[in-house]
Amino acid sequence: MAKKRLSSAQDEAQIDMTPMLDIVFIMLIFFIVTASFVKESGITVDKPIAETSTKRPKANIFIGIDQNGNIYMLKNKVDKEAVKAGLEVMLLENPESTVVVQADSRADAGVLLKVLDSAKAAGVKNVSVAADL
Repeated sequence: MAKKRLSSAQDEAQIDMTPMLDIVFIMLIFFIVTASFVKESGITVDKPIAETSTKRPKANIFIGIDQNGNIYMLKNKVDKEAVKAGLEVMLLENPESTVVVQADSRADAGVLLKVLDSAKAAGVKNVSVAADL
């Protein structure tokens, strides 16, 4: 009789892990959905040197301008007129996004200004130009 009571006591001492695993998976889904992803420009440029440049801790959207004046967003080449529309779509996902324009040191300043104007017109609050120290 004593052995039978011990086995039933051991069965009662087990902990069901299913509710804890459910909570862990729900938290994982929550963090994946709420994470902000970086939208890279897709090109590598030779950035100009600036002695007074400061590091931005957080940037979400990168726009690249190569030496020929081509503009890249999300690893795709875009027209000057499409920059504003593309940024408006990205701002729908995260209205507090920060834009960094990575212009090549040999790029035309007119293209850079057009991109900066398009970003401001799209409603971006924080726009920066990337530089090396």
